[in-house]
Amino acid sequence: MYLVKSPLLLKWYYPSLVWNKSRTDKVVYLTFDDGPIPVVTDFVLNTLKSFNCKATFFCIGDNISKHPEIFERLKAGGHAIGNHTYNHLRGWKTEDSTYVQNFLSCQQHTQSHLFRPPYGRIKKSQIKQLKALYPQLNIIMWDVLSGDFDTTLAPEKCYDNVIRNTGNGSIIVFHDSLKAFERLKFALPATLKYLTAQGYQFHTL
Repeated sequence: MYLVKSPLLLKWYYPSLVWNKSRTDKVVYLTFDDGPIPVVTDFVLNTLKSFNCKATFFCIGDNISKHPEIFERLKAGGHAIGNHTYNHLRGWKTEDSTYVQNFLSCQQHTQSHLFRPPYGRIKKSQIKQLKALYPQLNIIMWDVLSGDFDTTLAPEKCYDNVIRNTGNGSIIVFHDSLKAFERLKFALPATLKYLTAQGYQFHTL
């Protein structure tokens, strides 16, 4: 089970995490988790370029190691890079020392001040340790989850999830993964077309 719109209770429980940006300006923040990989990340980059749009990519360290040329391409495109751990660890089920070390292994590649915990699952003790190591670290969550990873979801519903819940300052999650691709290849260009027509600008985190 997952919630398309992040509930206020979670934002209250984790007040140090970033759930959305300023609600004043008509700006949204597209984010992509789990890449970089062939075909899917390339599709995302080509689609973003066609709309002259920049986004933030939360990369898995192991995928960077396997596909360095794609990682270099997304950096060259002016997109922002974030850490997503080296092996996509679930924080709630991982010892703190293991979690922190996995973050550091990915950080060797990303050298980023942005971090998104896989599955959005992270313990307060892990937050404390990461912030102690990197005081400037911004732990980025979201307020709109597309659901593109859900293989039971129709591509049109994935698109609908985004446009119905997006507003000023929204941080939107898509995935540049094989699992998500069937929904992503429909929902991403449709979302960009709709939000552009509504006058939104797309910024990086």
